[in-house]
Amino acid sequence: MSFFDRFTKGKKETLDKGLEKTKENFFSKITRAVAGKSKVDDDLLDNLEEILVTSDVGVDTTLKIIERIEARVARDKYVGTDELTAMLRDEIALLLTENNSDDLSEFTLPERKKPYVIMVVGVNGVGKTTTIGKLAYQFKQKGYSVYLGAADTFRAAAVEQLDIWGQRVGVPVIKQKMGSDPASVAFDAVSSAKAHDADVVIIDTAGRLHNKVNLMNELTKIKNVMGKIVPGTPDEVLLVLDGSTGQNAFEQAKQFTAATEVTALAITKLDGTAKGGVVIGISDQFRIPVKYIGLGEGIEDLQVFRRREFVDSLFGE
Repeated sequence: MSFFDRFTKGKKETLDKGLEKTKENFFSKITRAVAGKSKVDDDLLDNLEEILVTSDVGVDTTLKIIERIEARVARDKYVGTDELTAMLRDEIALLLTENNSDDLSEFTLPERKKPYVIMVVGVNGVGKTTTIGKLAYQFKQKGYSVYLGAADTFRAAAVEQLDIWGQRVGVPVIKQKMGSDPASVAFDAVSSAKAHDADVVIIDTAGRLHNKVNLMNELTKIKNVMGKIVPGTPDEVLLVLDGSTGQNAFEQAKQFTAATEVTALAITKLDGTAKGGVVIGISDQFRIPVKYIGLGEGIEDLQVFRRREFVDSLFGE
């Protein structure tokens, strides 16, 4: 077995293990629903609808999936229960494809764009700073030079935590004293990254949801200041959501997409929850690609989201 094959197998094993609780919850419910049934009828579709909703896929996305399956059942006339799982799997994979969640390259950055600026947003406690540290590690492993900006200046623990991650990964962290203007920190971080010809700079931002107007103003100010140094930045606004909170993650996504132009999602803590279905619903409802998923506490447990592998792991294949 080649190194690449071992690497890929290791990633898939981590994904399978990380989604184990979701798979057991989701798949066991489907198994019970089809027990004793010979074909897919209205009662079974009603049960499937309930299963999807209680698996945190979300009501609107669930109805969309059920409507598609109903159309296929009507078209094919007779569909046995043994075909339902394959049909459901296909529809979920199709949804993720429609929502621009195409498989991405393994932590690669666009060529001829230096520095590539990522602004990370999300409420406190979702794993935002940890995700930044793991992302910095993955980029450094790929040979990129990385700078971090500690622009969450309202919480001492956030700056300290990012500093620890910087030391752990071996990348510089640009910071100022507590209470400093977050935009000033972002300006310094992007300036330093540009001066040192760094490949990527990742900016941490405050994780509080005070109100949408203040949040919008603050994030807009940070973006405008960075744009003065490198026009067109940030190149990516990454929203970090805690997958274990289920429907609460939907509400957070609503708040932040209303406050700023989110371009990608990272969904964390999927290893400790049975609510992994939230990945499907959030991707569908917000039409924003899921770019990364968090599957554990280890430094390598942040993975690029691959829709086909995700669906395979969810269905136990």
